[in-house]
Amino acid sequence: MPTLADALCDSARRTPERVLLVDGDIRLDCESLYRQARTLAAALLSRMPTGGVVSFMLPNWHEAAVVYLAATMAGIAVNPILPSLRDRELAFILGDVDSRMIFVPNEFRQHDYVSMLDRVTRGMDSPPEVVVVRGESGRHTAYAALFEQQAEAGLPAVDSASVRMILYTSGTTGRAKGVLHSHDSIHALICQLRDHWFIDPGDKFLVPSPIAHIGGSIYAFECPLLLGTTAVLMDRWDPDEAVALMVAEQCTHMAGATPFLEGLLAAAERADTRLPDLKVFICGGASVPPSLIRRATAYFDRAVVTRVYGSTEVPVTTVGSPTDPEHAADTDGRPGIATVKLVAHDAAPPGSGEICARGPQMLVGYRNPEDERDAFDDEGYFRTGDLAQWVDDDYLVVTGRAKDIIIRSGENIAPKEVEDILGGHPGIAEIAIVGLPDARTGERACAVIVPAASPGPDVESLRDFLIDSGVAKFKVPEQVVIAESLPRNDAGKVLKHQIRAELTKAE
Repeated sequence: MPTLADALCDSARRTPERVLLVDGDIRLDCESLYRQARTLAAALLSRMPTGGVVSFMLPNWHEAAVVYLAATMAGIAVNPILPSLRDRELAFILGDVDSRMIFVPNEFRQHDYVSMLDRVTRGMDSPPEVVVVRGESGRHTAYAALFEQQAEAGLPAVDSASVRMILYTSGTTGRAKGVLHSHDSIHALICQLRDHWFIDPGDKFLVPSPIAHIGGSIYAFECPLLLGTTAVLMDRWDPDEAVALMVAEQCTHMAGATPFLEGLLAAAERADTRLPDLKVFICGGASVPPSLIRRATAYFDRAVVTRVYGSTEVPVTTVGSPTDPEHAADTDGRPGIATVKLVAHDAAPPGSGEICARGPQMLVGYRNPEDERDAFDDEGYFRTGDLAQWVDDDYLVVTGRAKDIIIRSGENIAPKEVEDILGGHPGIAEIAIVGLPDARTGERACAVIVPAASPGPDVESLRDFLIDSGVAKFKVPEQVVIAESLPRNDAGKVLKHQIRAELTKAE
């Protein structure tokens, strides 16, 4: 099967002036990207063998695409790392993946990456070469210096089944795991998006989601070459700026977690625009309130707004409900090319089970084989650790994580179910429900709320709202904590382990 490197070479020959990436004032076309990636590939091969690993810890900048494509051309695996990570996480990833080179900014969001890399590499037996992008490099290698290579090395033939990308999971329930994807698995994923999300050549994706996540990377790097789209990059999320960019660039697609959709909708209302070019908004990666999907669908002129479900290991397990608005808000959609089964689990409420999935877009394994020990069942299905139920035969509704289930007095409570309903409470802007230790019941449900207005709802208000919505009384939270914001990772996922730890410590 052709690789992304083949697609870049073909695009440079056939449509050299077609713009692939928009990064502020920079518009990178096929020929320019090919030329830069080809030169950088030669520089990489002069420093490491085919089959090595290159990391980048970059914001959503066009240079990341050059690194991504150069590594592909050189037969080197690429390891995107979130810029929000710090010394401890970075040291673990670089050592675990045995990275030979890492690309970082000099400074971003008032963080000094050069100093951080000095600290991290000082303690490593075999540190990677540090390349600094956009700024003074100090004792490290300047990005521009890699393009001063005089002679281009011959590029290797690349096996499409080989490891293409290594992404580390968030590690919220343990140490981070290196997820391995091949050229073939990512290509299958891209074909699925094309077939289900109304993507046509010439469409434009706004990409504010981090390119170090599977979602941001495929929209920024893969779709422009494999589907003929253009990626409009944002390195800082600003909803008002996003709306202005979408209008100016006539963006047709956007994908992101709940905060992105909430912010975009509010900014569009402020700007008095219904984003007439927007065809599709894919919302996933975190709990998505059904009421938000309905409000966005009603407001935007022509956009399909739908929930989806997936993971780094099996990206886009469901494709949402782009052709069925009746299920777009209340379910997480139908499976696409993945096969999904629900398996009985002790933590699952009646009618639910653990999601197990397999398909051509799934990971080819983990960096460390021991991480695979309990990750797959006997049929090769990936055990996601998420719980769900089927609705109307083939629509999936995710009800929570197996370890996120609250067990109170022998009754299982799925926090996500209650969060979805309370997301429609007029006094709630954001909510997360966590289980806290309780001497009497084993656990109690605590609702951590960012109020829409002060002082915010109390337990009685939540009880009335839930009971009026037809919810069983045992699911009503017994405690409310008012917060200014909920801690989230860069993908927008609420860090419940952090909330739980802080509340437990305060007791």
